[in-house]
Amino acid sequence: MGDEAGMRGPSPGAGGRGPVAADWRAPTRRSAGCGVAQRGMSLLEILLVMALIAATGLLAAGILGGGTGRMELRSTARELAAELRFARTRAIATGTAQQFMVDPAARTWQGADGHGGQWPASLEVRFTGAREVQPAEGVGAVMFFGDGASTGGRLQLRMRDAAWNIDVAWLTGEVSLRRAEPAR
Repeated sequence: MGDEAGMRGPSPGAGGRGPVAADWRAPTRRSAGCGVAQRGMSLLEILLVMALIAATGLLAAGILGGGTGRMELRSTARELAAELRFARTRAIATGTAQQFMVDPAARTWQGADGHGGQWPASLEVRFTGAREVQPAEGVGAVMFFGDGASTGGRLQLRMRDAAWNIDVAWLTGEVSLRRAEPAR
């Protein structure tokens, strides 16, 4: 009687509102002329998101890393430390003393076997070393001897609020590179 097709009443669990269909899937796009639904993003949307991620990454790297100035400072400190180590190694290998000179006013250095160079104008360099081996007023030097020992010294490279110390131990000639507080 009340069971005939099309004559059913609301189901008891529907609260008297009839059947409820809920579809929580993402919205779809319909391509023009076809009845096929497409899901996903367009190439333009993907490229836009990738460009935003890249821009954010570059900004974060600049802020967190201190920018190119700090990279230049660290790179120059590593280069000078490597050249000091080369001078020491050359002294041990040849058995003859090698001199590493630094001229802070001219922003130049001169190492073993004619190695030399200049550091960027944006960096300030301070040298502390033995006065006895100082070749000229305002020019510092570290002597490395054939047994590996040296006269010792310290080079401090700084830029604004960042600094690196390059220390040369007088007894062993060991060269070490450490981040430091800039001298005022």
